[in-house]
Amino acid sequence: MDKDKQTMNLEQREALIRTAFYRSLAIIVALILAGTGIWYYTRENAKPQAVEEALVSGPVIDEGTPPQAPPPVTFTDITREAGINFVHVNGSTGEKLMPETIGSGAAFLDYDNDGDQDLLLVNSMWWPGKEREPAPTLAFYRNDGHGRFTDVTAEAGLMITCFGMGAAVGDYDNDGWTDLYITTLGKNLLLRNDHGRFVDVTAQADVAGLDTDWSTAAAFIDYDNDGDLDLFVGNYVLWSRKIDLEIGFQLTGLGRAFGAPNHFTGANNRLYRNEGNGRFSDVSLAAGITVTDPVSGMPEGKTLGVAPVDYDQDGWIDLFISNDTVRNFLYHNLGNGRFEEIGALEGIAYDRNGKATGAMGIDAAYFRNDKDLGIGIGNFANEMSSLFVTEDGHAPFADEAILEGFGPASRLALTFGLFFFDYDLDGRLDIFQANGHLESEINVVQPSQTYAQPAQLFWNCGDACRVRFVLAQDTGDLSMPLVGRGAAYADIDGDGDLDVVVTQNGRRAVLFRNDQHLGHHWLRVKLEGRTVNRNAIGAVLTLTADGVTQRRIVMPTHSYLSQAELPVTFGLGVAQQVDTLTVGWPNGRIQNVPVAQIDTTLTITQPAGE
Repeated sequence: MDKDKQTMNLEQREALIRTAFYRSLAIIVALILAGTGIWYYTRENAKPQAVEEALVSGPVIDEGTPPQAPPPVTFTDITREAGINFVHVNGSTGEKLMPETIGSGAAFLDYDNDGDQDLLLVNSMWWPGKEREPAPTLAFYRNDGHGRFTDVTAEAGLMITCFGMGAAVGDYDNDGWTDLYITTLGKNLLLRNDHGRFVDVTAQADVAGLDTDWSTAAAFIDYDNDGDLDLFVGNYVLWSRKIDLEIGFQLTGLGRAFGAPNHFTGANNRLYRNEGNGRFSDVSLAAGITVTDPVSGMPEGKTLGVAPVDYDQDGWIDLFISNDTVRNFLYHNLGNGRFEEIGALEGIAYDRNGKATGAMGIDAAYFRNDKDLGIGIGNFANEMSSLFVTEDGHAPFADEAILEGFGPASRLALTFGLFFFDYDLDGRLDIFQANGHLESEINVVQPSQTYAQPAQLFWNCGDACRVRFVLAQDTGDLSMPLVGRGAAYADIDGDGDLDVVVTQNGRRAVLFRNDQHLGHHWLRVKLEGRTVNRNAIGAVLTLTADGVTQRRIVMPTHSYLSQAELPVTFGLGVAQQVDTLTVGWPNGRIQNVPVAQIDTTLTITQPAGE
């Protein structure tokens, strides 16, 4: 009985709810009809009334100080005036073989110990059976200290014909004379500087590599901290004319085109340990430099650039490797004679989208004047250049090219040479890019691209600006289109600012004089090691002036296939003096150096017994 009552009550409640719902629905429909009628009537009989829009304020975003305009600095093409008449030979006869478009590098070095920077320009050659006279050779120019050069190629023993790629500089035998290593398509060359004349000692040193090697980037480094310079050699791909022609690479609208590296097998890099007796040992496999695909067993790397730097500040120099179309490498020096490749772990293997890029030129620097290290990499056309940066001085790295203002303006360019340098001497490192495409007729099929492209100079605006890097527009002759490849910097005329050389593929090299007249002060520092390597490669200089601390690495290896001068230039801006200067020698010893004068070159010799 109780159950029947409960059932009846539930049915009564549901009936009441249905009745209420239908009544409400009827009222709503009536209101809608009434409202529609009123709207229709007023629409037909009333004139529209002007409505004043309310002003609504959105959230205010503090974007910081707007970017300042880069300072008025121009670069002047003084190539012919300076006595440079080098024209690169790439061997091209119309077959479009891949090595013909890679170009070559340049190196600044003081080969005769007279205090100024001389210039090496690497050349390639004609293919066998298609030679032309005179045979192309390396080109070497002696600087008179005022930015005028004399061709001393023959006198210096460098009338060498090879399919040259890049160069490395360093005093590997610690005799006080800077030596040369030339990478080639084929066997490489070690040239010992015998008091101003270079002697080929490749065979004795056993650093030639193989006939089948295609070597590109190279660097002298002391990876084992034993006081002499070892040698890293990067290799590109396994290439032959037969393979290239069989691939038959085509570009729609152009026909036969230069092959892309992803059509070729990679190659293993090499590390040579200096034994201290004029000989080197190939320790590539034992040191962990050889990186192979775990599935295919084939080499993974396609190296075009190397940036040596102790990124984790543990006292052992590491190697950042830019690989073309495959992931970049980071060889972490374990301090026991071995490296481990941890590029993916530390965030530099791929771009911001997780993809491998056409990576070429590379450089490392403390461009923010803080603890954070930056790794800049020049990439292929329509790939922004990369700017990997640590956070609070520690890895992993993150690509901050867009956040720093560097990425967007670099996207269209096909960048080869890239380096950090302080072109306006304001105490902040700027970025230079040498650009140029692979295909001479690329504009026919890609209107946004041209074969010759202007170099790009990015001014470092500093922490106060919304974006750090601002593309400089009025740079004088730097705006001329170039088929840019290698690039290097040095103070060629003794005025304290840094001048630039750019090599072109199949064209003349161009020497740009820095004509800044901003009144900024500077200090150049040259180190001489005793118990460490004579060039003090790997040392770290820290300078403080007007409350700003700059950190610079003594390292000639920058950019693409190229080497910059060994002395380090600090821009001081308007500072009238240097507060502190310390040298972190490669053996870990710290030396405080008083600076009595600025706007000069300061030579520091490692203290005896340290």
